[in-house]
Amino acid sequence: MITAAQLRAARALLGLDQRQLAELAGLSTPTIQRMEASDGVIRGNVDSLMKLTGGLAAAGIELIGEGAVSQGGGRGVRLVGARSEPDD
Repeated sequence: MITAAQLRAARALLGLDQRQLAELAGLSTPTIQRMEASDGVIRGNVDSLMKLTGGLAAAGIELIGEGAVSQGGGRGVRLVGARSEPDD
């Protein structure tokens, strides 16, 4: 499973725009746009999700699930808990 936030973060880490990610994954740009606009876990065609995660993996992105430990030693992002406003 991949969330829209993970997808946007992965794309940012790779320095790709939506069109470039679509080409990498073998998907259309509107499909990437729809996935990124999703709320929470991306729902969709299993084939499209497999292409997306496969393309990200080939580019060096490791998707870290909720509560999972990252096995790699590279850079990454993880959202921990609910976001709160910073103290002033």
